[in-house]
Amino acid sequence: MNGLNIEFYFLMEKRKLGQNGPELSVIGLGAWAIGGAWRWGWGAADDKESIRTIHRAIELGVNWIDTAAVYGLGHSETIIGQALRDIREEVFIASKCGLVWNDSGKVWNDISPASIRNEVEKSLKRLQVETIDLYQIHWPHDNQSEIRAWQEMVKLVKEGKVRWIGVSNFTLKHLEQCERVYHIDSLQPPYNLFEREAEEELLPFCLSRKIGVIAYSPMASGLLSGRFNIKNLAADDWRSSNPKFREPFLTKALVLVEKMRNVAELYGKTPGQLAVNWVLQHPAITSAIVGARRVAQVEENVSAAGWSLDQGHYQVIEAFVDELMLS
Repeated sequence: MNGLNIEFYFLMEKRKLGQNGPELSVIGLGAWAIGGAWRWGWGAADDKESIRTIHRAIELGVNWIDTAAVYGLGHSETIIGQALRDIREEVFIASKCGLVWNDSGKVWNDISPASIRNEVEKSLKRLQVETIDLYQIHWPHDNQSEIRAWQEMVKLVKEGKVRWIGVSNFTLKHLEQCERVYHIDSLQPPYNLFEREAEEELLPFCLSRKIGVIAYSPMASGLLSGRFNIKNLAADDWRSSNPKFREPFLTKALVLVEKMRNVAELYGKTPGQLAVNWVLQHPAITSAIVGARRVAQVEENVSAAGWSLDQGHYQVIEAFVDELMLS
């Protein structure tokens, strides 16, 4: 693979993205954190280690990467472009538009057709590609038309600038509106043991309409990893100011993780691997986006695939979560 070490390569399970999409590995590499320091970042990132992490993920069977223009204010896309320069055809690239910024780093939502058009051109240059495999609207906008934005996305497909189009963080109403205009290839919602709202309407709708689902935050941004320690967060890590990483929820969540650890150890797995595997068991899920910015992280993440949590243990985990939410 053009100089990459493939000694430990194995065939990871793949699932078809929606009705007409490609086969994606059930674990996708999330590239939010490799963007480095910015308002919604995870602290500083080592670019060389980020590139090594991307290459290692590919060696281990991950065939797609999820990023967004706004991650690191363009830096995540730039690093991906550098990492994949010589192996572009071997990796499926998903990116997003809709969150833009100015020179002072202020970020805001803009899904106007003109802004989308401007963003895609910049993303193509940063990624060093002629076509983006999957292009997604990052967030809906209260005062801008999702339909007009979606119509612009369709134009990008017809022009060959992107191959497939999807949405992220959209409600059922938004999905229904877009689907009437042009088929949605994928939805990217948050989905993990703590955030299960998608089960109510979104996942059933996607199943019925053959819309792929690529779930983000399967480990609840690291909270379910089994290694989370609030003291280790960088001062500029966005999680340090998020309520889910504060008391009283934090202690309850970490108690749940220790209960999960007991189950995970029965499979020779970590709580984080169990959490991701739980997400993959839902029939609507195509793939889980699991973030990593170090080689060791991606090596651990890929072991969330290739095994199944049995029904009895699945129900045990459900009971643990129900207990947490009621306490």
